[in-house]
Amino acid sequence: MKNMKKVRVFSVANQKGGVGKTTTAVNLATALSALRKKVLLIDLDAQGNATVSLGVSRQGKTNNAYTVLTGQENIKNSMKETKIPYLYVLPSCKELLGLDIELAGVEKPQFFLKKALMAPELDFDYVFIDCPPAVGMLTINALTASDAVVVPIQCEYLALEGVADLIKTIERVKKNFNSNLDLHGILLTMFDGRSRLSYSVAEDVRRFFGEKVYKSFIPRNVRIPEAPSHGKPVLLYDYKCTGSQAYIRLAAEFLKREKELLKNG
Repeated sequence: MKNMKKVRVFSVANQKGGVGKTTTAVNLATALSALRKKVLLIDLDAQGNATVSLGVSRQGKTNNAYTVLTGQENIKNSMKETKIPYLYVLPSCKELLGLDIELAGVEKPQFFLKKALMAPELDFDYVFIDCPPAVGMLTINALTASDAVVVPIQCEYLALEGVADLIKTIERVKKNFNSNLDLHGILLTMFDGRSRLSYSVAEDVRRFFGEKVYKSFIPRNVRIPEAPSHGKPVLLYDYKCTGSQAYIRLAAEFLKREKELLKNG
């Protein structure tokens, strides 16, 4: 039997909306794919922004995140190729909106995604899960299935509000469902170099989280929000813009941190 490599699974999560969570999931996955890492992006947000940002339709009623989580389909048959080599997506759908209620009466509902990801034929280097901006059963499924969490924090007032609650949720999941879960890193997003507030928030976040904060940060850049309307990650929409270059630096730092974690066991 062929020995399958260990797939590293990451949730990109923040219960606060509008912090660059989906943008980070899409563009970090794209940057790693450009380095010939085979990546699967799972879109668990019913809005489907990650799916659309990769130029994939979310209209189908089958072969999507909902049918995988409910056991109707497997991931291999449901994931879609994107226009980006090495990058695949498991599309979102509007049916995810009611999944919390559907799973409420099911035994061990926290483990549905983890079970789906245990399929031996899933040959990926990395899996990223774009979580919804709420701590419901979808996010709990993502955290239970993950090795680590990437948390984007917007460089604005009250940036740390809600993150403390997310950290508590991560700790609860680690205690009850996934003892291996770790915080991979905190990512500062929407940094405005002209604003004292951005520097102040960055300082507060680094003081609070220390080495867990990535050295790379994502600046405010108009090309980043423009890109999804063209069905493209910003790396494909405008490779030379400051937003794209920031995600390239993040991918390099991400891989360096992964190498260090592997070295230290």
